Amino acid sequence: MTFDYKKEYKEFYLPPKKPVITDIPEMNYIAVRGKGNPNEPEGEYKAAMSLLYGISFTIKMSYKSGHEIEGYFPYVVPPLEGLWYQKDSSSGIDYSRKDDFRWISMIRLPEFVTRKVFDWAVREASEKKKTDFSKAEFFTLREGLCVQCIHIGSYDAEPETIQKIDVFLKE
Repeated sequence: MTFDYKKEYKEFYLPPKKPVITDIPEMNYIAVRGKGNPNEPEGEYKAAMSLLYGISFTIKMSYKSGHEIEGYFPYVVPPLEGLWYQKDSSSGIDYSRKDDFRWISMIRLPEFVTRKVFDWAVREASEKKKTDFSKAEFFTLREGLCVQCIHIGSYDAEPETIQKIDVFLKE
């Protein structure tokens, strides 16, 4: 049976519409750092998606190429995640300045993916796709105690969700 992180870890990947407190443990990711408006058709963000998914599917499909990874199990590639900020923005995000966004976009790695497996996948994806995947990094993050809720809608409507979280935090 194929392991699905969204189903097995609903508290992380399917939060409710109302803010809740959760404790997110240390996890490893494929990550790409960048800056700029995520809506630009040929922007840095779009290029980052190609790198993230290219490596993710190289690992996921490694068994088809004959590359054996110790502890490998069939899985669904976890959803895209991201950390967003703006320099010199102590009062939060200014959504009217999307060109000033800085971000780390990432996809969770299964527990069997070590740094050695990650490095292999970067080399393999680079060779197969004839693209430089070296901008991707093996990224470890422990978010710890967090407030989260699901955002449904466009990037432009995100401030409404952030406002709900801010109110929850104050209460």
